Amino acid sequence: MKDLEGRVAVVTGAASGIGKGMATRFAANGMKVVLADVEAPALDETAGALRASGAQVASVVCDVSKPAAVEALARASYDAFGAVHVLCNNAGVAAWGGLEKATHRDWQWVLGVNLWGVIHGIEAFVPRMIAGGQRGHIVNTASMAGLIASQGLGVYNTSKYAVVGLSETLAKDLKPHGIGVSVLCPMGVETRIRESERSRPAALRNDAAAEPAVELIGRYLAPDTVAGMVLDAVRRGELYVITHDEGLEPLRRRFDRMQQSILSRRKA
Repeated sequence: MKDLEGRVAVVTGAASGIGKGMATRFAANGMKVVLADVEAPALDETAGALRASGAQVASVVCDVSKPAAVEALARASYDAFGAVHVLCNNAGVAAWGGLEKATHRDWQWVLGVNLWGVIHGIEAFVPRMIAGGQRGHIVNTASMAGLIASQGLGVYNTSKYAVVGLSETLAKDLKPHGIGVSVLCPMGVETRIRESERSRPAALRNDAAAEPAVELIGRYLAPDTVAGMVLDAVRRGELYVITHDEGLEPLRRRFDRMQQSILSRRKA
């Protein structure tokens, strides 16, 4: 999708962080944008700023863990602009702590947003995008934690590994329809992910205090920098958007261990 002028992008988790960065980049490149987020005040602020810049914007309060809410987002998007060409399943949350301490509520909350949110986006939008008969692109936000496991991030890791596998398969399934797929795998980004508890539903809150956040290796990039990489990936049809050079060595070590497992078995 080299020419984005006049096309329509939908971004979940768009009120702040990477989502806001992507929406801003898309708008700056002439796209109409639909912003979705669970936090209404921040969503209104972001939508207002983009409208003030001259962008055509629609905004929808949406909890992506709820299939009906994402279906309503899809209907609102098509009602507003008549088509969707780029879908960014970006909304995400994080819970910290070892898996031996994880509660069922942790699993429900994190998988509900990070994995089911992506699934709900696919269910609601992909059939409509295929029926539209135009080229399109889907961006699913995973993480380097979907490629490299980190201690103390087990629930989050699980959700993001699933998004990577889903995205790799989706890319193959949608290729005949002219719809590309990218999976975004950042390390540290200057977002409010460490404040995820602010949006945890009351019914899924733990009785005990939240575990402290895990410290990530490498630099923290600005959301706009990551959004620029996503924009390039959409234009080039790239599957993987791995944002940090610091991720190369851990990835090498992981796949070296996999290779060694096969080679050592051959020698046995």
